[in-house]
Amino acid sequence: MRPPKGRTWGHRGRTPLVRVTAQGTKRVSMAALICTKAGHRARLIYRIHLDRGPAKSRRKGFTETDYVRLLDAAHQQLGGPIVLVWDNLNTHVSRAMHGLISARLWLTVYQLPPYAPELNPVEGVWSHLKRSLANLTKHRLDQLTALVKTRLKRIQYRPCLIEGLVAKTGLDLQPP
Repeated sequence: MRPPKGRTWGHRGRTPLVRVTAQGTKRVSMAALICTKAGHRARLIYRIHLDRGPAKSRRKGFTETDYVRLLDAAHQQLGGPIVLVWDNLNTHVSRAMHGLISARLWLTVYQLPPYAPELNPVEGVWSHLKRSLANLTKHRLDQLTALVKTRLKRIQYRPCLIEGLVAKTGLDLQPP
């Protein structure tokens, strides 16, 4: 519920303030895939996970099952096998995730090198999203969720932006 910080102009001698009244225990987590296919426009597929507050036994972010549901939905939308390139998040490389991946014959996974966010085009999506949310405050979790969904939907309808984020990585994702 805390907004990312951004820079702004203000009157000389008066520092602009952004007031935040919400507690920091609530969280909106996001996971996304950028899908490319030769001859088709690039696509963004995402899911949002809400953490509504303290529950010691619950995980705050996405679990292995949540990621696999995202991959299954992408498989249904795209209608074909998927070659997945992702980072080394602990959930992505866990033993449970390896078991879930091996059960899906249509899925091939490649890991990015450690500490290489510049090779992950989805990091550009998060950067773009955070810049658009800078200094905006929402007082309720549902308001923040609606705003995030709106901004992600805008990105979805800008295939040139998505293709630019892929091009920025310098990776050639087209089949040989």
